[in-house]
Amino acid sequence: MPSLRARVFGWFWSHPYLLLTFTALFWAGNSLVGRAARDVMPPVALAFWRWTLALALLLPFAWPHLRRDLVDLRNNWRWVLVLGTLGIGTFNTLLYTGLQATTAVNGLLLQSMQPVLILLLGAAVFREQVGLPQLAGIVLSISGALMIILGGNLSALVRFEFNSGDLVICVAVVVWSIYSVLLRKRPAVHPLSFLAATFVVGIAMISPFYIAEIASGRLIENRPESWLAISYVSLFPSLIAYLFFNRGVELLGSAATSLYLNIMPVIGALLAAVFLMEPIGWYHFIGMGLIGAGIVSAARKSGQAIALTYNSGPGS
Repeated sequence: MPSLRARVFGWFWSHPYLLLTFTALFWAGNSLVGRAARDVMPPVALAFWRWTLALALLLPFAWPHLRRDLVDLRNNWRWVLVLGTLGIGTFNTLLYTGLQATTAVNGLLLQSMQPVLILLLGAAVFREQVGLPQLAGIVLSISGALMIILGGNLSALVRFEFNSGDLVICVAVVVWSIYSVLLRKRPAVHPLSFLAATFVVGIAMISPFYIAEIASGRLIENRPESWLAISYVSLFPSLIAYLFFNRGVELLGSAATSLYLNIMPVIGALLAAVFLMEPIGWYHFIGMGLIGAGIVSAARKSGQAIALTYNSGPGS
């Protein structure tokens, strides 16, 4: 009979929305930390050490699975290379670079657009059919995210100005959306094996840019904030959140998983209230309600699908 610990872990591992709530918490914190540490931690350095330390923490647990899955990983090296480059090497490096020039709020706003891209990419690449409840869920959840981020003044959206940091994060959002859709092509190996393999690819991809950053004179400042930032991002949004996110895609699919992660602005607002002493207004509660309604709507099944499928190439 399984031990109590095994039963608890099995229950937790089989509940995707609980896993994704923690994922959203850790990733919202990642954006805040990336912005807060911009003066003491160059962006590529933060990305490089994030994944290097995360790999060091992961390897003792992943090594037995890596040895067993090595043949499958080698046989599927192209997909490991693509997913590691996109999800590990490129996305977070671009995110931290963008947060050097824009606010964490702008970053969260732009990231809340991912479900639309994932939905459309899923339709284009894998010919997924999109139901009316899913479309309604996307509209509701994005409206809730905008309500929170714009402080209840939706007319402010027309005055939203893009700076260089916003544009970099837009590219990062596209990269992440492609990664999310292509996750279904990951090899059928243990989650820890896959995570470790993509970490190795991501570190290899970042390394030349980190060397160039050092050569340009941008160095990590020897301050407690620097090491606290690295410690947080290497454990929670890296090792734990990626494991939870990949499991969420496995259980729910890419579109529903990323739609649920629209709770990130909610969590970001709460974190700002706790750590930055920012007040919580009426619009936060309305936004939370809209996002919750969107998640419920997207979870429903529809007997009628909307034709958002494209003949753009071979399907899965």
